[in-house]
Amino acid sequence: MADGRWAIAVHGGACRIPPALEAPRREGCAAALEAGRMILERGGSALEAVKTAVCLLEDDPLFNAGRGSVANADGEVEMDAGIMDGATLDVGAVACVRFLYNPVEAAHAMLREPPVLLVGAGAEAFARASGIAESMEAMRPATAGESDHDTVGCVARDRAGHVAAATSTGGLAGTLAGRVGDAPLPGCGFYAEDGMGAVSLSGDGEAIARTLLAARVMRALETMSASAAVTTIFEPMARLRAEAGVILLDRDGAIGIAHNSPHFAAAYAREGMAPVSAIVWKDHHAQ
Repeated sequence: MADGRWAIAVHGGACRIPPALEAPRREGCAAALEAGRMILERGGSALEAVKTAVCLLEDDPLFNAGRGSVANADGEVEMDAGIMDGATLDVGAVACVRFLYNPVEAAHAMLREPPVLLVGAGAEAFARASGIAESMEAMRPATAGESDHDTVGCVARDRAGHVAAATSTGGLAGTLAGRVGDAPLPGCGFYAEDGMGAVSLSGDGEAIARTLLAARVMRALETMSASAAVTTIFEPMARLRAEAGVILLDRDGAIGIAHNSPHFAAAYAREGMAPVSAIVWKDHHAQ
C-alpha cells in the first residue's frame, strides 16, 4: 500500500548557465516546484503536478521550452513535449509544434489516445480539437542570450503512490528543420512506472536517444538506490562525449539528481521537508 508521502523534482536544463541567469533560473525552478507541490499537498495526482510544473517552465522565457524556445536553421521554432502516467503506462507526446503556448498540455491530452506521438500540423490540429490554447502566429524564438539548448522536466509521486514524468523542449538552436530529439521519446527523455519510479532527462538529445538513457536509469533503479541509479548516465555520455542531466524518483519518493554538464538547474521537495532549489555544478549527485 502507498505510504501517503508525496515527492517532486523539476529541472530547467543541463547546460552552461551564465552567472547573470543563475538566480532567475533557480527562482523559475522554485516557482514550478511550488506549483506542483501545492497540487500534491492537497492530495492531487502526480500527473497533474508534472503537467502544471512543466507548464510554468514553458511560460518562463528564461528556459528553452514554450516561450523560451530557440530558432532552428530556418529561423523557426519547433517544440517537443512528452508525458507519462506511471499508473497506466499511457504516454502522450507531440513534436515539431509551432503554434502552441504549452506543448505539454497537448501531450497530456494525448495520454488516453491510441497514438503515442503526433507531429507538426497533425499535433496542432489535435490540440485545437482538444480546446488547447494556441497562438495565431508561430511562436517566436527567444531573444538572443535568454535561452540555449536544452529541456525542462518534472517527476512526481503522489500520496496514492502513483508516479508521473514530463519533459518539454524548445529545440536545438540552428538545427535542421524537422529535427526531433529525446524529449518526446519514452525511454529516452522520460519514463514513469508505478512500483519503479519516474525519470526526466536533459542534455544532448541525440546521445540520450541513442543510449535510451531513461530506460538505462530505470533499469539501474531495480537494484540501486535513486542516488546511485542516476550516476549510470556518466559512462554512456562519456563514451559519446555528450552531456546530460537527470532527475529521478524511486517508488518510495527518494530523489536522485546527477549531471555531467557545467550546470544543472533543479529543485525538489518531499513530504515533511523544505523545498530545495539550486544551480548544481558538474558531476553532482544527491538524494
